[in-house]
Amino acid sequence: MRKIILAIIILVIGLTGFTQQPADKIIGQWESIDGEVKLKFEIFKQDGKYFGKLLWASNMFEIDSKIPKKDNNNPNKSLRDRSRQGIVNITNLKFEKGEYSGGKLYNPEDGDIYSLNAKLRTENELHFRGYLGISLLGKTMKFKRIQ
Repeated sequence: MRKIILAIIILVIGLTGFTQQPADKIIGQWESIDGEVKLKFEIFKQDGKYFGKLLWASNMFEIDSKIPKKDNNNPNKSLRDRSRQGIVNITNLKFEKGEYSGGKLYNPEDGDIYSLNAKLRTENELHFRGYLGISLLGKTMKFKRIQ
């Protein structure tokens, strides 16, 4: 009996180290599964909030399909010379009541900044909702986990 209890304790302690906080389940790489423009993001956590780095977009490259476009439409003139690839354009998502809210999405295609909410539908399906003004008038994009 002691061996069984000891085995259970060791198992519970071992599994505790591998569990992720519920909010951190958004961390990883995601690929869009709908929409005209295909996207890949890496979501990471910094200072208790969640951010997204743009890894790839189907409209990210010049005509040669090799050179990433510049961030020409950025409202900040000093950033217009940077590459679109690798920019952190999802910022400040906070996790509350099972949803991510209060974030911002910078769209390098038009230079606009949208309000952003997100929700994990399953462990491998993520929905982003970007909007100007009120969420009801926004657009939802679906993503699948790739890593």
